[in-house]
Amino acid sequence: MSTPEAENTTANTTTSAGRAVRTTAGPAAGAVAPRRSAAELAGEHGSTTIADLVVAKIVALATREIAGVYALGGGTARMVGAVRQRIPGARASESQGVSVEVGERQAAADIDLVVEYGVAIPDLADAVRGNVINAVERICGLQVTEVNVNVDDIHLPGEQDDTGGPRVQ
Repeated sequence: MSTPEAENTTANTTTSAGRAVRTTAGPAAGAVAPRRSAAELAGEHGSTTIADLVVAKIVALATREIAGVYALGGGTARMVGAVRQRIPGARASESQGVSVEVGERQAAADIDLVVEYGVAIPDLADAVRGNVINAVERICGLQVTEVNVNVDDIHLPGEQDDTGGPRVQ
């Protein structure tokens, strides 16, 4: 996933995994600012801070609204979520299967999901992408630069969910 562009001076670097990442230079030449954990929107009468977790939950909810999405998360994440649901007092993560990066005014998201058999995956991915972009931009006021949809599995009719959990609603 690409890091959202910042309004400050930026530099492109490569991670150990070979992914290109854009970093923001700080006051000293060549200094790299630490990764932000929230968006901060400045207004005339103050500022508003939006945590990454808030953006991730919005992305997850917008994804679940699309018909044909069976579940969020890869196999391991779904199994861990099912175990967490069975522990008294514990809740499954609402943002399971979603990873976001939030800059000062921009956001990017990666979504891992399971689709229902018979659904056209390219159409589903476009619908998810459009709904996520609309929701994040409308609710958070952030520009969405990228939404990557990763289809990890397909759910067959009559097949029991390997996590024992219900279909996402």
